[in-house]
This record gives sequence, structure tokens and C-alpha cells, in this order.
Amino acid sequence: MAYASDNRAVGLNLSARIDAAVESWKTASEKRKIFKRTVRELNELSNAELADIGLSRSMIRSVARDAANMA
Repeated sequence: MAYASDNRAVGLNLSARIDAAVESWKTASEKRKIFKRTVRELNELSNAELADIGLSRSMIRSVARDAANMA
């Protein structure tokens, strides 16, 4: 029994997979930056300032995670 293969399709598929992986990495990197910046900026606020915007210190990471996921 003979088998035929088309290496061009595999090459394009590999290229597309690599491109997708790079894009995924870029997106994750951008989300990490937003998360870290948000945590840093909210941690700089006093407890009173956080209360003014309806947050407590325990909510900072959750709010930062939401902010990163919205980007």
C-alpha cells in the first residue's frame, strides 16, 4: 500500500502554530504588565483612598486580574 504526504501543508501548519504561540505569548505578556501596574498603583493608595473608590486591600489582586482580562 502506498502513502502520499504533502510536506507543504505541514510546514504551513507549523508556521501558523508558531505564529499563534507567539501571539499568545505577547497577549499574556501584555496582560501581566497590566496586572502588575494595576496592583502597584492600587497598593500606593491609602486605605481611605481605596475606600473612597469602593475597594479594600484584599480586593486589589482581584480587581487587577479583572483589569488585565478586559484588555
